[in-house]
Amino acid sequence: MAFLKTILIILLVYYLFKTVAKWFGPKLFSYAAKKTEAHFNEKFGQFANQNKTEEEQIGDVIIDKKSAQKSNSSKKVGEYIDFEEVD
Repeated sequence: MAFLKTILIILLVYYLFKTVAKWFGPKLFSYAAKKTEAHFNEKFGQFANQNKTEEEQIGDVIIDKKSAQKSNSSKKVGEYIDFEEVD
């Protein structure tokens, strides 16, 4: 009888833990995510503000073009070999 009582207590604790985790799991996860986000913004938010100039606004598109110089690559890379099919 003690064995059956032990098995029932283990099953009761398991299902109770499963139900409580289903209720409070998402809330606990969202709390942890908010705390992590706040910690990240506190530590690394200052670096984002240092790189912006006064002229740049959020949403501006900046295109940095490369110089118009063409690099004439006249280096000899290899030898050209013409293959012929043999029947």
